[in-house]
Amino acid sequence: MASIMLSTVNLNSGKAVKFNYIGQKVHQNIIFVRPHSIKITPCKLTLRAGEILVKKEGKSDEELEAEVVAGNIPESPPVPPKPAAPAGTPVSSLSISRRPRRNRRTPALRAAFQETSLSPANFVYPLFIHEGEEYTPIGAMPGCYRLGWRHGLVEEVYKARDVGVNSIVLFPKVPDGLKTSTGDEAYNDNGLVPRTIRLLKDKYPDLVIYTDVALDPYSSDGHDGIVREDGVIMNDETVHQLCKQAVSQARAGADVVSPSDMMDGRVGAIRAALDAEGFEHVSIMSYTAKYASSFYGPFREALDSNPRFGDKKTYQMNPANYREALIETREDEAEGADILLVKPGLPYLDIIRLLRDNSSLPIAAYQVSGEYSMIKAGGILNMIDEEKVMMESLMCLRRAGANIILTYFALQAARSLCAETKR
Repeated sequence: MASIMLSTVNLNSGKAVKFNYIGQKVHQNIIFVRPHSIKITPCKLTLRAGEILVKKEGKSDEELEAEVVAGNIPESPPVPPKPAAPAGTPVSSLSISRRPRRNRRTPALRAAFQETSLSPANFVYPLFIHEGEEYTPIGAMPGCYRLGWRHGLVEEVYKARDVGVNSIVLFPKVPDGLKTSTGDEAYNDNGLVPRTIRLLKDKYPDLVIYTDVALDPYSSDGHDGIVREDGVIMNDETVHQLCKQAVSQARAGADVVSPSDMMDGRVGAIRAALDAEGFEHVSIMSYTAKYASSFYGPFREALDSNPRFGDKKTYQMNPANYREALIETREDEAEGADILLVKPGLPYLDIIRLLRDNSSLPIAAYQVSGEYSMIKAGGILNMIDEEKVMMESLMCLRRAGANIILTYFALQAARSLCAETKR
């Protein structure tokens, strides 16, 4: 911005008028003036635009238009020459009217026509917490740690909020001594998760806190539900426990409870339990299409929650199934879910799109630990560009239809987006 003082005014008071030039527009900053006493005479002004000097001659618009009509065309840069093709290039011109590449020709055009956007507001940051005070590295997830609930967690949340990530989801590492076959510690109001929620809400009242509703971190068997002596996961009895867990989390201040257990009927039961306790405002994000995937391995290391026996295939979905996700979607919608989640993320883009096309509810995608670790490992080995692959993978989840993404890259990706905005 250039600033210039003009003395060719009539103020009858000896005062001056200061004009601030911003681009080609003039903004007046009048120190003092009497009504109808300003007279401004044309003057010559030089503005610098990069290294180019543009001289204003003080002519009126009418005079300049008359010169053009008379054929006195002002000087302008010449038509740029057509770039030459390499020697030996064949002469060929296709007779086609539609050339999609025209809209991809320059960065400005590509940005103008971009269909999908990515923002820190789209991220939910999964955070592992424990009773200790140390940052405990998770070997299979480079850059991720178990955080002390009173110290490291608060600092990590501060870092995330600083770059626009204001939603987190908590996953607890529960001491083995508190694990039981029925997972009663899950609804202890003074347990690790409720204490952490109260602490974070006291520190950051507007932070959006998601919680995990499932028994596996609290179960001595490592399953999401209560295990009968013959190895069967008991559905209705587990749902009873999950309802108490969800109410305990809501009482502590959780904004969104997220049943990840895949028991039948749990969304409706949790909704009824929350409403009965006066928590109508608390949302439910249902793990609608949670597959029995091999991509969860690093997460189970983080929480030390591997099943003591068997697998989770009797309650989590078969990775080979597509239409079954619609059954889960319709049930969760009917039972009162507010958000529908697909897990894992990138290998299940078709399921995200299926839910997006068949539901008007917000869709969440969980970019799980295995997806995160593969990108990290590829980056460490210099097999891929970690930053670019990270951002592309997140954009793909958004493009498929996810409104929000649970991702361990939340902080790193948000920092990248903020740096991009500043450039």
